[in-house]
Amino acid sequence: MTAAPLDPEHGSGPAGEPLTPTVLLDGLLAERALGLRHLAGPRTAEVHGVHASEMADPSPYLLGGELLLTAGAALTEAGADAYAGRLARAGAAALGFGVTPVHEVVPPGLAGACERYGLSLVEVPPGTPFTAVARTVGRLAAEARTRELRRVAEAQQALAAAAARPDPVPAVLSRLAASLGGWAALLAPAATAPAAPAAATAAAGTAPGGDVLDAVYALARRVAPGSAATATDSLGAGRLAAYAVGGGRVLALATTVRTPGDHTIASIAAVLLTLLTADRPAGAEAAALTRLLLDGDPAAALPGGPWYAVHARGSGEPQALDAQALAAALGTVLLDPHEGGVRLLTDREPAAQPGWRLGVSAPAAPSGLGTADAQAARALRRAEAARTALAHHTDPGFAGLVGEAEARAHAEALLGPLSPALRETLRGWLGHHGSWDRTAAALGVHRNTVRQRVGRAAELLDRNLDDPDVRMELWFALRFTGRGPDQPG
Repeated sequence: MTAAPLDPEHGSGPAGEPLTPTVLLDGLLAERALGLRHLAGPRTAEVHGVHASEMADPSPYLLGGELLLTAGAALTEAGADAYAGRLARAGAAALGFGVTPVHEVVPPGLAGACERYGLSLVEVPPGTPFTAVARTVGRLAAEARTRELRRVAEAQQALAAAAARPDPVPAVLSRLAASLGGWAALLAPAATAPAAPAAATAAAGTAPGGDVLDAVYALARRVAPGSAATATDSLGAGRLAAYAVGGGRVLALATTVRTPGDHTIASIAAVLLTLLTADRPAGAEAAALTRLLLDGDPAAALPGGPWYAVHARGSGEPQALDAQALAAALGTVLLDPHEGGVRLLTDREPAAQPGWRLGVSAPAAPSGLGTADAQAARALRRAEAARTALAHHTDPGFAGLVGEAEARAHAEALLGPLSPALRETLRGWLGHHGSWDRTAAALGVHRNTVRQRVGRAAELLDRNLDDPDVRMELWFALRFTGRGPDQPG
């Protein structure tokens, strides 16, 4: 079982899950203009991109998920098994073999080898250029992304409409279960306590079996107060998820599939449910605000705290709610919307919220709210610079800037788009001061592989690796990734 923080910056799911859906090989085969013919392996392979190579061993240049196109210039019948095995181990999604001018037909041994290794094999006819295949994959990926964004937007509107109904909590759960094609439940605090019996205050959709329910309740305990904001798991064909809602309640989900937009839709529902189930009366805060306006003394107007100042700005992702809903999700009515963002004051430690970037001050007494406001503003600037969902104020000085927990969270948010192989290559390249040859020797790969991986990392991060400030930030982040809590940075 794994728990992962929600990552609004990268779309709809935990860190590393892309918003753009993959292209199924079956969909590519359905493009009659290409004339592709399926010969071996699964038709349901997920294609992330296209790469063409006539090398005898192109595997060092693959990142995983590619449809590799080749005319077999370096391929022999005797070497077919080893060739297919290398591609399968490198994570290639499929092999597209172009017949003529090198081979009149696909070598028979290649089809058998691909079948043994579970590697999809398709024949590319003579009249189909490899570039046409690549462009079609790009078009299908763009169309799938558009469909998924439209689906998320429609679900967002439907959830908002459900929240306005007379019985909003069951309505939201029902709409969510229909959108995700599964089961959704709001669990009471008792269900999230260790060894407590299951207790759902409301549910919608077809309830899963006992084993799945047990796994859901166990997962819900992972997002109990003071732990993760969301967690995901799988059990057989079931996909499970749990979202902290507030007040110890948890939104639990069980579906049979998980598509890229599901986490965005579920996070919208979680914010709505937080707003709808808030059991904290706003009157006390409103009274405090009134006393502040009349008396002009924060220390006298507010309870002792501690209080957190929060500066927030929309991150560019689809936003389910306005500033009022953000305040409700953070458990407060003390907010100050302004052009480009909002300031808030809450006595609950803030968590990341879908669609927003937050800067959070250190805990403060009422008399220190002015300082806390400035801290939150600086923290928001750091969150935006690092493209992370939430940043806390840190103590001044170098030691405060590299606090273990915050540094690790920042590093994971910054490096989330990179695979372990890309992170290790970038770490080696920065450690060898940008030397391709020394990095290649240290990693045991070809120097062109280093160039390709570093270039891919720069593309995924959307950063200029020639900038020394960028290199410094990445080197700092890489020191705090892939290490256990007891390992030094």
